[in-house]
Amino acid sequence: MARELGKNSWALLLLMLAGVVIGGFLGYLARDISWLSWLNYGQEFGVGSSTNGYFTLNLGVIVITFGLSIKITIASIIGVVISILIYRKL
Repeated sequence: MARELGKNSWALLLLMLAGVVIGGFLGYLARDISWLSWLNYGQEFGVGSSTNGYFTLNLGVIVITFGLSIKITIASIIGVVISILIYRKL
């Protein structure tokens, strides 16, 4: 059987998303504390043009701007690991 009774992949996805958000927030809060500043260390990457980070589509009547930026930090990785552990305990 592919799924165990009571396990839901949407619950895992939501828990992992919550782990990323909460971990990133805690890393942001810890950036100014000298012995916790390592939690905010990470890499940022995104999709868009090289000049302003966004892709703009000008149709004359409407202007649409596209962009995506993701920052992965140590705290967000720890948050994902904790969320997976919580999911396995459920």
